[in-house]
Amino acid sequence: MSGAPSTDHFFAGSYGGDASKLSDHTRLECKICWHVYEPAEGCTYWQIPAGTPFAALPDHWTCPECDGAKGDFMVIPD
Repeated sequence: MSGAPSTDHFFAGSYGGDASKLSDHTRLECKICWHVYEPAEGCTYWQIPAGTPFAALPDHWTCPECDGAKGDFMVIPD
């Protein structure tokens, strides 16, 4: 094994289920299709109301464009 620091098998910046990385207004991007979840807009496909933070999305929520897992979304820096 190399001496490289562990990233817990997630890309740097991945949500990975760690809500402590997020504010209520944090935007996230799907690492597969680049769809952006905008909390201010919600998600019409999943009938998620505007103003819903990413961390409050249901566990079964997936990307409305490609069905990518919630944990695979990447935090978009402010």
